[in-house]
Amino acid sequence: MKAETGKDFGYLDSEFQYRLLKQILVDRKFAETIVTILNPSYFTVENLRFIAAEIRNSYETLGSIPDVGSLKIRIHEKFKGETNKFALEIKLDTLSKISESDSNDPDYIKDLSLKFCKQQELSRAISEIQTILDRGHVDDYDKASDIIRQALEVGQSTEDDTSVFDDIDSVLTKDFRQPIPTGIHLLDQYMNGGLAKGELGIILAAFGVGKTTAVTKIANTAFNEGKTVIQIFFEDQPNVIKRKHISCWTGIELNELENHIDEVKEVVKRREDSGGTLILKKFQSDTTTIPKIKKYLQKKISQGIKPDIVLLDYIDCVQPSKRFDDNNVAEGNIMREFESMLYELDVAGWTCVQGNRSSIKSEIVESDQIGGSIKKGQIGHFIMSIAKSLEQKESGRANVAILKSRFGKDGITFMDVLFDNKTIQIDIADTASAFTFTQKKQVDVKHEQDYVNQVLSKARQRLNSDDEI
Repeated sequence: MKAETGKDFGYLDSEFQYRLLKQILVDRKFAETIVTILNPSYFTVENLRFIAAEIRNSYETLGSIPDVGSLKIRIHEKFKGETNKFALEIKLDTLSKISESDSNDPDYIKDLSLKFCKQQELSRAISEIQTILDRGHVDDYDKASDIIRQALEVGQSTEDDTSVFDDIDSVLTKDFRQPIPTGIHLLDQYMNGGLAKGELGIILAAFGVGKTTAVTKIANTAFNEGKTVIQIFFEDQPNVIKRKHISCWTGIELNELENHIDEVKEVVKRREDSGGTLILKKFQSDTTTIPKIKKYLQKKISQGIKPDIVLLDYIDCVQPSKRFDDNNVAEGNIMREFESMLYELDVAGWTCVQGNRSSIKSEIVESDQIGGSIKKGQIGHFIMSIAKSLEQKESGRANVAILKSRFGKDGITFMDVLFDNKTIQIDIADTASAFTFTQKKQVDVKHEQDYVNQVLSKARQRLNSDDEI
């Protein structure tokens, strides 16, 4: 195939052009992907240009791709009253040739035609950007960036719905979600492997418990798995987050890293050469909205950095993109914008939510202890909570609960698991006590009853002792 393709399909034979139009008529998903960027002028045969234009006009006016039958009706309407019947017959004959053309290797037809159309859009965008650059206005940078981003996004599928019978083989594969693990042992097992692209995970905890520790652990694991990771934060400085990742890799406490410089550098070098991509980004909490974050991510994508997972530490620092009279409605809208962004950009996403005042001393933080709007939790695909007593903070332990899971088992609590903020180590070992919420309450009732029985027993012993005296 020649590198120079020109301005039309002239470098391809007419058979390819017939087969392309047939593919558009029989494959609605492909048709909706290409129809808005397929200029009829790309076809070198006049009658094929006519059919392509009719398909595009039908889509633009009716919002649907016509089939062969409806195209025939459109052609008849187009030539109604024409005295030259030959023009009508040749258009109908062309349509028949399209419908009868070879259907072999449709993937080749779709791939080649999409690449050609995208190349034309990119060429147009570059020309437009050059005009902007020639003006020499620095303020036009964002406009040029948007033009190139939009050009790179053309031809993406617009398909939002699907038949339950479509692509059954991929539905039934064990790894159809292709999850990204958290690296927290046993938790991934309950999550069926971790969080997949388009899914939203939420970490609920009171302040000072370890939300950033959890986010950093998950980001670090994704990087180690070879993924492209973007970790967004508001309250910490980049060097603080870097130190947390180093502790995660080395197991050395944060305040001891400078005492092991040679060892740390050696470990970091190995990780740099063997992992994925890990980008840290600090935003200002008073001006950042989800659309602003989305624009940043789209810019990275246009630079060839397509994230697999985005971690937002944390959602309570994000401002609403428009004014709301009700703060709870605003908070729910922010989370919904975040979830929509993950779906649109096809990335997995984790964020944290602050617990309310009652969560501070809770043994287990539950869903109704979300600070602010409960709608922040309703949108999540997976919600885990973290709780710590003062004693657990000192010993590097925590109680973790799975509050919600759309793809695995929920209502599970893990008591007194390893959760060390000093070394960014989290591990729910196989030996950890795992209870359903019902079992946990039954255990608590039994402990309370045992305590009452002990108090009563001691009271009886004192009474018996007094009687003897």
